[in-house]
Amino acid sequence: MARPEIYVSTDVETDGPIPGPHSMLSFASAAFTADKTLLGTFTANLTTLPGAEGHPDTMAWWATQPRAWEASRTGQQDPAEAMTAYRTWLEGLPGRPVFVGYPAAFDFMFVHWYLIRFTGASPFSHSALDMKSYAMALLGTDFRSTVKRTMPRSWFDRSPHSHVALDDALEQGTLFCSMLAAARQ
Repeated sequence: MARPEIYVSTDVETDGPIPGPHSMLSFASAAFTADKTLLGTFTANLTTLPGAEGHPDTMAWWATQPRAWEASRTGQQDPAEAMTAYRTWLEGLPGRPVFVGYPAAFDFMFVHWYLIRFTGASPFSHSALDMKSYAMALLGTDFRSTVKRTMPRSWFDRSPHSHVALDDALEQGTLFCSMLAAARQ
């Protein structure tokens, strides 16, 4: 019998648009079954990469988010240690992890780069599920007009979107499970 898919809603907070010249400051994942059962969470705040620096546009945005900035800078861990623990957590899930992001292209780029750089492999392989694209298909809408404010309110639980990685991973994970349920009706 095939192992079930575990939907790993993941959010990252960064100091720039790409990994390497910029750093992933914080990330979190919330692992869900399709029926919206939360199996567990993982979160870490990371030290910045040697030689990397914040992008001016991103740092200007952070200046408008002092609570989230402070949350991302508390209890920082070395990326190698954090990513090793994260990979172990992913591999311990009771099924095959599927990366879920909003937008997946951005969040996955950082998580994949950090996993490869610091652990040599990614339990997600080379793929990620983009929630916006999935919503577009469900709603029959154009990509650019498919945004959270145009999605059915019934898809949303009362979860905060605070730009604190764990809050956002949980919020997006419950949204994705609601989308799955809507697709299967």
